[in-house]
Amino acid sequence: MKLELKRPLAVFDLETTGTRIGHDRIVQVAVVRMMPDGNRERWQTLVNPGMPIPPEASAIHGITDADVANAPALGDIADELIAKLDGSDLCGFNVLRFDLPFLSEELFRVGCEWDSSALRVVDVQRIYHQMEPRNLSAALKFYCGKEHAGAHDALADVEATADVLLGQLDRYPEQLQGTVDFLGEMSGDRQRRPDAAGKLAFDDHGGICLTFGKYRGWSLEQIGRSDPGYIQWLFTKAELPGSTLAVMKRALADVHG
Repeated sequence: MKLELKRPLAVFDLETTGTRIGHDRIVQVAVVRMMPDGNRERWQTLVNPGMPIPPEASAIHGITDADVANAPALGDIADELIAKLDGSDLCGFNVLRFDLPFLSEELFRVGCEWDSSALRVVDVQRIYHQMEPRNLSAALKFYCGKEHAGAHDALADVEATADVLLGQLDRYPEQLQGTVDFLGEMSGDRQRRPDAAGKLAFDDHGGICLTFGKYRGWSLEQIGRSDPGYIQWLFTKAELPGSTLAVMKRALADVHG
């Protein structure tokens, strides 16, 4: 089936220092404009983020501080970038959840007006997930060739999950190891937040920091030294979940213990 375009469709992607919108910065942007006549116009640039690129981000996209040392800042290429998107609808992979809000926030930060609210946005990831469901029933069919007759019955679901795990190990013997340590690492289990509500996070040194408020990104230890009254407010007025407060109390006790 042919893609029918009345105006260009700008497919774009960002590489960044991290995933926190409003905190992290762009290090690369690329745009491919799919034209109504079938041609493609390509444009890409590295971007100096004005901050060090964390090693874990470089490990993903391969872009280092040295690569962007002489690259333009976002403010220097913002007008050119907007011109590449102007007059086009938008497209990307996970673009609605990440790339579009991230870019909008960063352009606003450098003082550029860019209103994308009237544009149509095609998110290829969402189409993919709708056309190829990523639920347990689909996994059981893919890995084990079985229909999930008892979907959403708790016991049937966990039986199916166990079968899928064994099916994954059978399908990818060269890539997977059958140890919980390996599979947990691959699942990203050590990247979990310290509290169930996600109000806290681990900093680069293993300390616990806030994910909200005026001290977002600050460790509890830093806040306690700089503004102990704010710590007291968190415990008495902030209406945080009890489990979050318990994690904070243990963390502060470890610091002062």
